[in-house]
Amino acid sequence: MTKAEAFYNSIKGKKVAFIGAGVSHRDLLVQFAERGAQVTLCDKKESVEAFGELGEKLQQLGVQFSLGEAYLDGLKGQDMIMRTPGFEYFTPELQQAKAAGSEITSEMELFFELCPCKIYGITGSDGKTTSSSLIAEMHKAMGKTVWLGGNIGRALLPLVHEIRPEDIAVVELSSFQLISMHTSPDVAVITNITPNHLDHHKDMQEYIDAKRNILLYQSEDSKTVLGYQNDITRGLEKDVKGKRYWFTRFEKVDCGAYLEDNGDLCFIEDGVLTRVVNKDEVKLRGLHNVENLLDAIAATAGDVSFDKMALVAKTFSGVEHRIEPVRCLDGVQWYNDSIGTSPTRTIAGLRSFDQKLILIAGGYDKHIPYEPLAPEIIAHVKTLVLMGATGPVIERCVRDCEGFDESQLTILHADTMKNAVDTARGAAAAGDIIILSPASASFDSYPNFEKRGEDFKAIVNAL
Repeated sequence: MTKAEAFYNSIKGKKVAFIGAGVSHRDLLVQFAERGAQVTLCDKKESVEAFGELGEKLQQLGVQFSLGEAYLDGLKGQDMIMRTPGFEYFTPELQQAKAAGSEITSEMELFFELCPCKIYGITGSDGKTTSSSLIAEMHKAMGKTVWLGGNIGRALLPLVHEIRPEDIAVVELSSFQLISMHTSPDVAVITNITPNHLDHHKDMQEYIDAKRNILLYQSEDSKTVLGYQNDITRGLEKDVKGKRYWFTRFEKVDCGAYLEDNGDLCFIEDGVLTRVVNKDEVKLRGLHNVENLLDAIAATAGDVSFDKMALVAKTFSGVEHRIEPVRCLDGVQWYNDSIGTSPTRTIAGLRSFDQKLILIAGGYDKHIPYEPLAPEIIAHVKTLVLMGATGPVIERCVRDCEGFDESQLTILHADTMKNAVDTARGAAAAGDIIILSPASASFDSYPNFEKRGEDFKAIVNAL
């Protein structure tokens, strides 16, 4: 009997509450109910009808509902509570339930406990989706069956019974998923840690500690890949249980992956140097994507051959919403970089071009500092179109920044995405590049950055 089979047998008759019915829970709600668990769905929605077909199915399976303003009342008296990543772990009602004896877990925590194959876990403030995708593609190039999921889009626990020991799981992990985890992956990658999600975390230290959880429960046989240039990730070396690998594009390291002065992406271990590919052969745009390739090389070395790494580097064209070409119209090239939900992400996008850009930025305020973005805007942007709650904040930082020259940087404002696109188009001439890279979250206008990027592309493609 597999671990997954034993687990699902064990939940029969157990009282299990699910907080929310989002991506990570939709299939699990049905699976748990079909396996005989006494399931309660706790959600802010006011009625069962609001869940559509899922609500009807759950009713047929005997699922109980705790809805509306007092939805967390459903947590009382439960044997197990499944927390969705978006629900804050330190919410008083959840901690009270834990103190009363409820087991607090999540889809990802259970997956780590039940998965029968090797797990690669990737986290960081920037680059984790592209790094995860590169690692997955490298294993696919080796002929492996790869299960890619987590924060990247699909829940893996509902599929755990299909996974074989010889497969590979590649899991992107957010701080919200990691904050309560007590299991770590076989291979852990932390790209970097910069201020982010400070509207949800108590402070920067809580955010760092959540990220650190990815490596705290590793073993001496595990592997850890850390960004060398980031002070915080470099400082996590003291927490490494197994073998430590660095990645950086700025200097040679003793063990890991780095960029040579001649543009070669190199891997070194035990004094043996391998030149994998030259950056001029890499299909992805931008030096930040060279860094993503370097961490993928360091992570997969030993499991993936260097020629397969090079093949992926030369052919992988990127992930949607990440400096994604949209169209060329009237000689103006449009790019969708909606993944730019923080200043560091937008800075990476701006540095990917060798000319001054027209930038659309601004959105929901996560209470992160925008001062580091200002000099980059001055250096790389000729017209700045601002929108959303952070628009005035970004403008103030730019105007207060040394080197700001009103004659060299035009600042405009828009109240909707359509207005922003029209404003940017009006400011552009043939040969210009317009990029949406908001340096902000999307929640003031969209449920997530994907929907924001899709709306931007639809508007641009309709011009």
